[in-house]
Amino acid sequence: MEQKVQTYFDLKQQQKDIEQQLSVLRDEIVAYCAEQGVYETQVGAYTVKTVLQNRKEYDDQKLYASLPDPDIWRLLSKVDSHKLKSLIKLNILSEEQINPACTVKQVTLLQVDKL
Repeated sequence: MEQKVQTYFDLKQQQKDIEQQLSVLRDEIVAYCAEQGVYETQVGAYTVKTVLQNRKEYDDQKLYASLPDPDIWRLLSKVDSHKLKSLIKLNILSEEQINPACTVKQVTLLQVDKL
């Protein structure tokens, strides 16, 4: 069992290292595309595509203050975009009610495919 625990620990360390390397490479590739002024390009045998996406982030305190009924907070318990979308879809909340608690963050997604 000790060997399994050690292997798990070692793999988690490798995963952290790989995720760090991926993050650095991703940032460099996205910066390259931005410098070139392109959203899609071919690099060798790979197609590189960047996609701009807006993500909503909510402030817990502002959101709580904007809710018409404090009991709704129990349905959320923690801000979860999917739960919020469901409550809006069910007409329990409206976009206008929660708008003051929301900021939109632009994120660039990176997709690399082999030709």
